[in-house]
This record gives sequence, structure tokens and C-alpha cells, in this order.
Amino acid sequence: MRASAVAVTVTESSKLGTIEIAPYAEQAARWPAAGRHILAQFDAETVVVYQAYRPSIARHAVAHQRLGGAEFSFGRMSWIKPNFLWMMFRSGWGTKQDQEAVLAIRVRRSGFDEILAAAVPSGFVPALYPSEEAWKAALHRSDVRLQWDPDHHPSGAPVTRRAIQLGLRGATLRRFAEQWTVGVEDISGFVAEQRDILRRDRDALWTPREAVYRPGDAEVARRVGIEEGDAAS
Repeated sequence: MRASAVAVTVTESSKLGTIEIAPYAEQAARWPAAGRHILAQFDAETVVVYQAYRPSIARHAVAHQRLGGAEFSFGRMSWIKPNFLWMMFRSGWGTKQDQEAVLAIRVRRSGFDEILAAAVPSGFVPALYPSEEAWKAALHRSDVRLQWDPDHHPSGAPVTRRAIQLGLRGATLRRFAEQWTVGVEDISGFVAEQRDILRRDRDALWTPREAVYRPGDAEVARRVGIEEGDAAS
């Protein structure tokens, strides 16, 4: 499952390592235009999430097929994003300092759903907690932070749809790296290639193929705040 950060020439049935890619325009036409939805690439067993790091951390992750090494800190919160374009906005398409290397991390679907089940919103949600004190207590106990942020157009402009990001710490971050991760690919070459295409011809942009993802447990979906809509499985 290893891949180096090399550019690729895309075709109608292209893959980037194990990552399926497709024309952005074709995908945008079928994605929900608004609401809180998890857009992700997934199959029956796994879900792909994205993170961006300095190249030395990424090299270790690819070599060992998991996060770790002297430069990676398990003592800090680490944020994962299943939505490629949210990662592109956050990393400036791989141009921000210490975010030059974009990793596609394939995790077990059971682990991803466990992360969702443990997630506590970063802000108080009265519909979920009887008081701010109860929310703060849940926040203190949980290793997972949940945020819904504006999703973004490839240009960086915000759109109406919301995108999820999940902050992991403590034992959950360890399990993410050591138990749930099944593959790590450095897709920085693809990111640079598409960043250049975006400047020249936005209609020619390709991105990882994504669909609406819903966890198997309806109560987890409700607590996370996922809105109803069509979902592939």
C-alpha cells in the first residue's frame, strides 16, 4: 500500500496508488449542495482520511505505514479530515509550512466509526447536553473532538455544505496509528500537479473520488450531527 510523492497522468479510470480519483466537476454535480455531510472515499472495510505534515514526518509514516517517529508527538491533538478539499484548504494545497506533505491514510471502517461514536463537539450543543457543565465534562472525558466547518471550493471559497474534521488525542490517537491504520500513501505529487492545473484550467481538475458516508449506527449519526441525505455504502 505504499506510494511515493510522484505526479500522475490521470485518465478516465485512474488510480493514485490505492486512491481512486475522478474529475472534480463530475463529483461536485452529485454531492449535496448544503448540510452536514461526511464526504469520503470508502469501501466495505476502510475509510480514507487526510493529514498534512512536514516531509520528514510523512517519510517515516510511509516507510512504517503508520504515524510515529521522533518528530511526531502522541502528546498533542492530531486532526483528521475525510474530505480531500477541506485538507487542501487547510494546507493551502500543500504550500503551508509544515504541511507540505499530504498523506492519504486508510483506516479500518470499524475504527473510524468508533472515533465518530466517541466524538464530542468543540462547542456546546444544547440538543445533546443538558448543560454547559455536562458538555464540558464530556469534553474532558473524550479523546475525540468534533468540528463542522464550511466545506470549500477548490479555489478556497467557502460553500454552504459543511465538512467534518476530528481531533484525536491520547489512547484514541494511539489506536488510530497502531491498530486502525492499514495503509499510508504520500500524495503530495498529485496535490502539486492538481494545484498547477487549478491555476490553468479549473475544468480539468481531478480529486479523490468521494461519496456521502454514514456510520452504521443511526444514533451515532444523530449525535455527530450528520444530516439526512443519499449515502453510498
